[in-house]
Amino acid sequence: MGGGIKEWPEDERPREKLLKGGAEQLTDAELLALVLRTGDAAAGKSAIDLGRDLLQAFDGDLRKLAAATITETCRVKGAGLAKAASVKAALELGKRFRSRRMETMERFTSPRQVFDYFHHAYRDARKEYFFVLLLDGKNRIIRKVPISEGSLNQSIVHPREVFNPAVRDSAAAVILIHNHPTGDPAPSREDTEITRRLKEAGDLLGIRVLDHIIIGDERYTSFADLGLL
Repeated sequence: MGGGIKEWPEDERPREKLLKGGAEQLTDAELLALVLRTGDAAAGKSAIDLGRDLLQAFDGDLRKLAAATITETCRVKGAGLAKAASVKAALELGKRFRSRRMETMERFTSPRQVFDYFHHAYRDARKEYFFVLLLDGKNRIIRKVPISEGSLNQSIVHPREVFNPAVRDSAAAVILIHNHPTGDPAPSREDTEITRRLKEAGDLLGIRVLDHIIIGDERYTSFADLGLL
């Protein structure tokens, strides 16, 4: 359908459809149109046309669109910096909502619980992130501490970087977490060696390493479940 959205019948306009029937009634392209607000006037494209173009450029996959950089999004004709930033912000909000922030002092009960909290935030990351959850004596979350970004190695993930904040916060235990950008959570030899070194350091300090959880695409590996701790 050509022309601007304002020229369309009212019951076909994305905003009016949302107000009348709810957001779940809208297609992905229509939802993107509300984020974009305007299309590409020079090319005679509406906001919905531009939304469709964005989806098509990333194989119709919102996850791929969410993982794209601003530069990659801007390669779609009509999607400038402002529109690309709006799309990025909207999809990031959705990601954060789905990966509900782990509340301070919430109790850790299983590796699956930790995976459910964090996998939406890290499953599409293009590099590795290593962080640690600090726990009190009842396995309640004190806080999350980022340790490193990039490929893991023993010089970056050093025991002092992991346990200095644990000692300062009087943590009784920690959970190690990182992601695999490949989507395969199988532990590498480096992952296993880092885990061994950190467990030994924790034993010396009297701080338990309860688990090391590797986040993949819709699956995870728990060192505790594998009997490797």
